[in-house]
Amino acid sequence: MSYQLGIDTGGTYTDAVIVDEQQTVIAKNKSLTTSFDLTIGIGNAISSMPQTLLAEVNLVALSTTLSTNSVVEGRGAPVAILLPGYNNQQVAKSGLLEIMEKEYITLLDGGHGATGDQLMSLDLELARGKILEQDDHVSAFAVSGMFGTRNSSHEKQLRDMVKELTGKPVACGHELASGLGAPRRALTVALNARMLLYIQALINSVESILKEKNITAPLMIVKGDGSLVNAETALLQPVTTVLSGPAASVIGACALSGMQEAIVVDIGGTTTDIAIVTNGQPELCEDGARIGNWQPMVEAIRVFSIGLGGDSEVRFKAKLDISQRRVVPMSLLAHQFPQVMTAIERQYSGSPNPRNNKFALPLQKNEVLLRHLNEIELGAWERLLQGPVELESLVETNRPMMRAIARMERLGLVIYSGFTPSDATHVLGMSDHWNIQAAQLGAKIWARQMRHLYGCGNWEVGDAIAPCKEVFDLVTRQISQKLIEAGLNQHGKLADAQSQNLTQLLADIVLKRGQAGRLKPLFNLQFANNYPIVAVGGPAPDFFPEVARLLEVDLHIPNNADTANAIGAVLGAVVQIVHITVNQPEFGVFILFHKDEPIKFEKLDIAIEHAIEIAKKEAYDLAEKAGAMSIETKIKQHANHIKHDIDGELFVSATITAVASGRPNCLV
Repeated sequence: MSYQLGIDTGGTYTDAVIVDEQQTVIAKNKSLTTSFDLTIGIGNAISSMPQTLLAEVNLVALSTTLSTNSVVEGRGAPVAILLPGYNNQQVAKSGLLEIMEKEYITLLDGGHGATGDQLMSLDLELARGKILEQDDHVSAFAVSGMFGTRNSSHEKQLRDMVKELTGKPVACGHELASGLGAPRRALTVALNARMLLYIQALINSVESILKEKNITAPLMIVKGDGSLVNAETALLQPVTTVLSGPAASVIGACALSGMQEAIVVDIGGTTTDIAIVTNGQPELCEDGARIGNWQPMVEAIRVFSIGLGGDSEVRFKAKLDISQRRVVPMSLLAHQFPQVMTAIERQYSGSPNPRNNKFALPLQKNEVLLRHLNEIELGAWERLLQGPVELESLVETNRPMMRAIARMERLGLVIYSGFTPSDATHVLGMSDHWNIQAAQLGAKIWARQMRHLYGCGNWEVGDAIAPCKEVFDLVTRQISQKLIEAGLNQHGKLADAQSQNLTQLLADIVLKRGQAGRLKPLFNLQFANNYPIVAVGGPAPDFFPEVARLLEVDLHIPNNADTANAIGAVLGAVVQIVHITVNQPEFGVFILFHKDEPIKFEKLDIAIEHAIEIAKKEAYDLAEKAGAMSIETKIKQHANHIKHDIDGELFVSATITAVASGRPNCLV
């Protein structure tokens, strides 16, 4: 008998499962994710597994929501990006300025036109100066050239220069996306570079634990489309793992529920991920799935990912609001560090202020960022390594340290604690796995904050139940609204502004059924007819019975729903996809575009034949390199034509897609 080990590392928990050849769960375990040192949490999750089963493991498959979380929360390692041929307007449109400092965005002379011809010589002198100037301040580099998918020569020159001068990782646009759309491609490559350290640390941690446990099975990583690649391939393109966790949860939920039509919803500590499954298959999103406020050019399962989870901060922002920012729940803080209870009790006895419930903890150890901390910040960092720091205690005693901690939090080195939906469910008796007393005190402190500082709420003094019920209702209503919005976006026909406006209108109608008083509605709306909700993730049993009641849909929470991600991780195949474009820019000239410099042909059939040959070989080679055996390759063609008054139907362009797939070689 052989077994597969699935591991899912999320923002709050790390899950591990062992499944047999019939895909039956034999053993499972959950352990708190230790972001500062991932090996601890992963080791704890695996250590409780029966050693006799671990010895028979022939495949280890890893999924993670760390990449998704980093995008939603706007966190990531510091990177620099080189943009030959771009202009300031494209940079502004890309969203780069929202995720990185302007000083690390370098516009260069260079780039190519739509036909792959060089528009301007590449400014290698400026590039060299910027690379050397930024080397000590960033963890990785990104490169995206104008029409780099039509001619990758400038991107390759810059990639080679970065490696020669710095030895640091560098991501190129032509290696990640085949489509046009310069601003989105620049954002995609920047996000990829920002994730390199996250994925590197995760893979290193897993490999370290596997070695310690004498597990010699190959390690595979789940991509956003649900397929598997080996660790080496994942490190080259970490952005392809950006929806790794959600993709694995969809596959796991389908396997656990056995349902052919369903709305799969995975709620974790940081995000809630929604996917629609029809005929047993989740839909793929070739133009990139939406993750929070971003849509990188990554082929993935069509997942609607929002920054709302059990550990989201509950705050006041014009009204009661659930933030996209993850904080450490008060109940978890006291569970891990019981010594904070004295400070929490003191806060409850004192007067309300904005720093109540706020303790600081180290989140990640980024050597580049740490190297540029000043003396006060380094002192604050050393203090944080000894345990949580109460911000309120620093107001009178050490304001410089408080400012230093605030800056490190903005950099992503530090995380705060706060009041969360997870705390609310502990107060309401739905959860009991962390410190209930801390949740109750945290709720009372938070309610007093809201009432006295922001004029929000009219709860009785000392009442923890009523404010927690209001938070619970807010969470379930927001999830319900997002399910409606996901339904509106199912076919990608609505712009964001349209879908959000319609969502609000439909939610007001759907969620207020039975509350219209004497009004008799002229029409009745029914959400998701014949599509039940399949809910997975740790907090699913807390929130989704109420969500299903509000939407009047059936709910299914399968057995082992809390580890669906880890289960789904071991069920994927290795899949690699290659796209090649052939177009006719002028009559009788056919150009093949794919990574290298374009190739011109005089006949269309020869150009198409050549494109198929290249695509098949590259897809096969990529699948083999990614860890597949018994590889099958399929070719798809999509052609665009226009009707001309004189010449009749004219060929414009064609996309040749090769899909190579196979099982991990250890399972063949």
